Amino acid sequence: MDSARIATVSRTPLRALATEAVHAGRDDLARQGLHAPPIDLSTTYPSYDSRGEAARIDAFAATGAEPDGPPVYGRLGNPTVARFETALARLERTEAAVAFASGMAALTAVLLVRASLGLRHVVAVRPLYGCSDHLLTAGLLGTEVTWTNPAGVADALRPDTGLVLVESPANPTLAEIDLRALAHSCGSVPLLADNTFATPVLQRPAEHGARLVLHSATKYLGGHGDVMAGVVACDEEFAGHLRQVRFATGGVLHPLAGYLLLRGLATLPVRVRAASANAAELARRLAADPRVTRVHYPRIGGAMVAFEVDGDPHGVIERVRLITPAVSLGSVDTLIQHPASISHRIVDAEDRRGAGVSDRLLRLSVGLEDVEDLWTDLDTALESPVRAAGLY
Repeated sequence: MDSARIATVSRTPLRALATEAVHAGRDDLARQGLHAPPIDLSTTYPSYDSRGEAARIDAFAATGAEPDGPPVYGRLGNPTVARFETALARLERTEAAVAFASGMAALTAVLLVRASLGLRHVVAVRPLYGCSDHLLTAGLLGTEVTWTNPAGVADALRPDTGLVLVESPANPTLAEIDLRALAHSCGSVPLLADNTFATPVLQRPAEHGARLVLHSATKYLGGHGDVMAGVVACDEEFAGHLRQVRFATGGVLHPLAGYLLLRGLATLPVRVRAASANAAELARRLAADPRVTRVHYPRIGGAMVAFEVDGDPHGVIERVRLITPAVSLGSVDTLIQHPASISHRIVDAEDRRGAGVSDRLLRLSVGLEDVEDLWTDLDTALESPVRAAGLY
């Protein structure tokens, strides 16, 4: 974010979430005679002032602050992507946000920033998204991880601990963590809270002490299953380091994706609230159904439901017709998947089960369809009580 963007963000008064979702990142459009945000697809930008370019690149190398003036090169930043970053920072109530080509690219950048300071140790709480778990456990970036529960975070910290990582609600069990208490336990170590499931509509982790807020923007922020992206909302100092890593590694977000994400944010509050109402009703019905042994639905609400069946979970996947059996989540249509087979398959089976991801668990991302149609599909897909009891 260049100095002009920082000044603009700091001068703009905080507005209601629904207003920010519609207007943040677009505040300058009317002055330009525009209504819809433009898409800037340029990879490079002309400049006849090579001395000035050198000074701006030197400034970026020193701090990671976005260069003042016109863009330089697509890997340093893009005006369309910058609009999305500005808007997401406003929604999360942080100084800045830095977008990446995927959620995993965003998490990788955070780990690389901390590792560059010699802080390679990570404290993490399971469950996490399966690929996040794998990235830490496999040590692919030279990191070392200590897994613990929230109460054990303070005792797990070491002099070389660079990060504490949690999801709340967690993927896929929807377990919730007291983020304020956890941030206190972290001391001076940055807390990264994955807010993908809750979105800023339901919670803002930065207001509870998290220094870093991670989103797989592929999910609710985009909201239509047609864009892949990740973003970290944070303070400006950390954002500068993230931009430097993004420039060096090339994990940049395409401008078209930035445009789609900015458009998705405009309807985020409406989509999340409507889908959450559907999810709460489905969770209520599933909890009362004898074919379901357990339902996971967070106190905070949201559009995600997880439930364990008494029968064969794979049969439920095979029998749905309206609901789409697919990975990912947060789209306008309802998706179902079996975490032990797909999203968390890469996690060691013992670790997976120890984190509450049972082999009978199904994860439902509830969309915007009529709730009665969704229930009819689920009711048909669930095994009958007789078959579920094993009386074949």
